[in-house]
Amino acid sequence: MKILGVIPARYESTRLPGKPLADICGKTLIRRVYEQAAKSSRLRRLLVATDDERILAEVRSFGGECVLTSREHPNGTSRVAEAAEGSDADIVVNIQGDEPLLDPVMIDETAQVLAEDGTVPSSTLCVPLKDDGTIRDPNTVKVVLDLRGYALYFSRSPIPFVRVKTGCPVYRHIGIYGFRKDFLNTYVGLPATPLSSAESLEQLRILEHGYAMKVAVTQAEAGPGVDTPEDLEAVRRIIGSASGV
Repeated sequence: MKILGVIPARYESTRLPGKPLADICGKTLIRRVYEQAAKSSRLRRLLVATDDERILAEVRSFGGECVLTSREHPNGTSRVAEAAEGSDADIVVNIQGDEPLLDPVMIDETAQVLAEDGTVPSSTLCVPLKDDGTIRDPNTVKVVLDLRGYALYFSRSPIPFVRVKTGCPVYRHIGIYGFRKDFLNTYVGLPATPLSSAESLEQLRILEHGYAMKVAVTQAEAGPGVDTPEDLEAVRRIIGSASGV
């Protein structure tokens, strides 16, 4: 099974321009993400997909593989699909470019869902939500699953609403996606959908069009991502403390 990992990296960011090149204790954000992803035991090949020459130069400077893509992509998955064109991969894993503390086990778990069942078109990851306070945070995306582990719905709202305590688990979605390569091309061509637009969650487009997404439940620790200057400082403190910087 040939598995390709792609890290989409856009230079422009509303809340943190130039984010992939931000320094984190002596290494750029994109380098830290790449080095973590490269530890995956399932990836046959790993590359960065970017729209900016500066990111291209940075990735190549540390020996990583990078391709230059169009600036016109509406989202990261569309950029991933362009980067995967012409590859011989069976499975493509979309790895978020703002997760410098990514546990590579998460990549393996996302890919394994597709590798072990050829009928599953797409996969993603979730982790049990242990902090009740964050269930109301719209930046914490929740997911509910059916009894076979397929996603029923993703939302920024608290789901499920626990009217009666039955021990029903609450899961936080982790933004790593696996696609069978032929389905990836199908997915990026699907028109926008009402729920996906309302929640601003692109993965809902898959469910709204009637396709399935199976979700692996991980016990790996999901470190904080970098979306804002405050996030960047928090990650610097974590990495600096761990490395003695």
